[in-house]
Amino acid sequence: MGKKSTPKAPDPRETAAAQTATNVATATANSYLGNINQITPDGTLSYEYGESRDIYDPTTGQTYKVPTTTVTQTLSPTQQAIKDQQDKANLNLGTLAANQSGRLDALLGTPFSLDGAPAAGDPSSLTAPTYQQYRAGPQLQTSAGPAGDITKTYDIDFDTSKYEDALMQRINPQLAQSREALETKLINQGLQPGSVAFDRAIDAATRQENDARYGAILNAGQEQSRLAGLAANKASFENAAQQQGYAQNMGNVELANSANQQMYQNQNTATGANNALQDQTFNAEQARINAQNAARSQYLNEAYAERSQPINEISALLAGAPVDNPNFVPTQGQSLPNVDYAGLVNQKYQNDLAAYQQKQAGLGSILGGIGSLFSLSDEDAKKDIKKVGGLYEYRYKGEPKNAPKRIGVMAQEVEKVRPDAVRKGRDGYRRVNYGALFNAGAAR
Repeated sequence: MGKKSTPKAPDPRETAAAQTATNVATATANSYLGNINQITPDGTLSYEYGESRDIYDPTTGQTYKVPTTTVTQTLSPTQQAIKDQQDKANLNLGTLAANQSGRLDALLGTPFSLDGAPAAGDPSSLTAPTYQQYRAGPQLQTSAGPAGDITKTYDIDFDTSKYEDALMQRINPQLAQSREALETKLINQGLQPGSVAFDRAIDAATRQENDARYGAILNAGQEQSRLAGLAANKASFENAAQQQGYAQNMGNVELANSANQQMYQNQNTATGANNALQDQTFNAEQARINAQNAARSQYLNEAYAERSQPINEISALLAGAPVDNPNFVPTQGQSLPNVDYAGLVNQKYQNDLAAYQQKQAGLGSILGGIGSLFSLSDEDAKKDIKKVGGLYEYRYKGEPKNAPKRIGVMAQEVEKVRPDAVRKGRDGYRRVNYGALFNAGAAR
């Protein structure tokens, strides 16, 4: 059923020779298919194949015949007449340019001179402005001096007895004289002490004496109030005078501070004006230098333009007018793909080798395969994948990094073109029947 010995590896020289021959034949066929003759209203495009050339391959020692191709573009009579006229015009322009180019000898032979150009502005003549510094603010007076002692109390004795005593000392003698006179009068009138009339008169006199004493007491209180009012007026006057003096001192302080601040503002205004004048002078000098440089730049640009104008004119004459070539339509040429013969040979070898290894090692049963003819080829079960020709180098997941790489196909790719050669195992991984895929594994 299977091979008993390891399959023989293909000969690289023979494989390369066969691959090269296939490539040459395919390239020649593609050349014939892609080179399509075209005929347009403006002209024709034709391909002619001449004698083949020998191409030697030093790798294989083989010699291959490769045909040569000649492409001919022919203009229509109208386009050819236009081209002839354009060639004639270009020739005339070229001749004129050649004649005019003689002027360049004298023009370019004379060195470019800056004599007569305006002098450039000298930036070194600019002097940075010297600004005045603003002075510190004035020292303001924050105190108007002591306000003085304010009279909060004044010495008033609210005991009115001294005033009452003073008044009583004046009226008591008079009251005593009046009582003696009254008693004498009553006795002279025949009224005896103890009588009703006598007692009534004495009682009335006593009430008058009491009224006089009460009046003295009231006068004493009024006198005390008058003196207290005078003392209060005196204290108010003194406090008002102190307040007025303090207010005058404060006014003097505010006036002095206002004057100092006005002088400070005047100084700052003068400083700002001087600094602005410095800026104005610097800007004016800078503008003068810029104007000099602009005048010099304009002069140089005009001089350069005058020098380059003849060269530009000659270049324009030499450029001439372009020729309108025919516009050929793009063709959809057919091409044959190259056959990867070397890849197929190598793939065949790898398949034979895989079949041999599978039979010898029982890889299908070890990896949980569906059967001995199917090998684990699922892309999800592989790592370190690298495409080599039409196959892939890889290691199975779980194998060490130093394990030899395997060679085979990807089950997902095979499934798209040969689903009959692919099976999915119970573990969900796809496996490929290499024998069915490459018609390998049959008895020989």
